[in-house]
Amino acid sequence: MSKRKIAVVESAPPVERDGRPPVEAIRAAAFAQFAERGYPVVTVRDIMKACGLTQGALYNHFKSKDELLHDIIASTQAELERVCQQAVAGAGNDPRARLAAFVRAYVVRHCRLRVEALVANREISWLDADRIGDIRRSRRAIREIVVGILSEGVEKGVFDPPQIDGKRDLKALAMALLDQWTHVSMWYAPGGRLSEEQMARLYAETALRAVGAKA
Repeated sequence: MSKRKIAVVESAPPVERDGRPPVEAIRAAAFAQFAERGYPVVTVRDIMKACGLTQGALYNHFKSKDELLHDIIASTQAELERVCQQAVAGAGNDPRARLAAFVRAYVVRHCRLRVEALVANREISWLDADRIGDIRRSRRAIREIVVGILSEGVEKGVFDPPQIDGKRDLKALAMALLDQWTHVSMWYAPGGRLSEEQMARLYAETALRAVGAKA
């Protein structure tokens, strides 16, 4: 009796499961997938495959891909707001020190969490009006921190920001500065000539000059 040959089929190596708790692994995979490929084309299956979990694991934490997108943007936005508030609160009463502290905290975070910043700023438009509301509220709160620092600096005579047609628009100035600080996440890469901290100091010094800070 001849022996039957058993065909050996090589299967693809299993995805190594992320060592983080499932919800954190899902969030990290979603950030990476959305940043690389864009929210519309990424599926729940793609996300779960990336972190080595089943689709059922996602639905234990999030009802849909939309809810997941909202969660990761809202959570990173809330943490940014908290970090900025904390930095300003610990900087004392001098508007110059408060502005520098804010900029350093904001820029370091955008250098360090470039993927998160990219997703939060590029993919937010896919959220519906209800889900986008709390994110916009947080962004306004961050902007108002900057406006408040600028207003205080002008009142104390330590800031002399530009005037357009004889008027100062501190809200517009704050938005222009925030755009600049946010954009660093689009091009900064670690291992370059400047570290995250050095980049943050450069942006802080640039901001102080932009608002006409006096020595």
